[in-house]
Amino acid sequence: MEMLGVLNNISLLPVAALDVGHHLYWQIGGLKIHGQVLITSWFVIAALLGVSVLATRNMQRVPGGLQNLLEYALEYIRELARNQIGEKEYRPWVPFIGTLFLFIFVSNWSGALLPWKLLHLPESELAAPTNDINTTVALALLTSLAYFYAGFRKRGIGYIAKYIEPTPILLPINILEDFTKPLSLSFRLFGNILADELVVGVLVLLVPLFIPLPVMVLGLFTSAIQALVFATLAAAYIGEAIEGHGEHEEEH
Repeated sequence: MEMLGVLNNISLLPVAALDVGHHLYWQIGGLKIHGQVLITSWFVIAALLGVSVLATRNMQRVPGGLQNLLEYALEYIRELARNQIGEKEYRPWVPFIGTLFLFIFVSNWSGALLPWKLLHLPESELAAPTNDINTTVALALLTSLAYFYAGFRKRGIGYIAKYIEPTPILLPINILEDFTKPLSLSFRLFGNILADELVVGVLVLLVPLFIPLPVMVLGLFTSAIQALVFATLAAAYIGEAIEGHGEHEEEH
């Protein structure tokens, strides 16, 4: 009987109150909108727009403050795109790669720095946009559309020939590869951000004073790395889609 009493007390611990999978949805006509992701995503977009406006409203020849930070970020993204896509083709893709990187970076850091959990919604709680699989899948699908567009734009219908190179036997594998790219992008980002927030949440629940702080600092570093990995792979896929175009033209 005493053992049953102990087990009952353990079942009432706060850890058992952790819920996974409860979300806020808005029904607008026949459209079902993920409310909590929309709220936090627009917060991130507003933050990025606000910093951009503040940094560019009074441009100086010798940059300082936010202008200097924004120019450094732009130069870093430009160099990333140049390395992955190539000197001749990278410029049109800088805005896309930069948008991916900055949105994911700020989203990840918002989950690590902002007390989203304190803002309770009727059916759920707020979290970083990248903490939801819907966001990461959407970003991965945009990346897939981007490299398909890049390939068809530079190589035309000849882009399809890549599926049977170097031999038609590889056709199923090459097609499967295009399905695995967005899957790996989305689940890698989602899994890392979700795991980081869960670890911090459990540590704060169990040891609420000092132990979670090093984990939170590590989470900030991991969040930045995840944004860099996603943007780098997106640029690499685009570069892979258009590679060989110049050599193909020279042969003809």
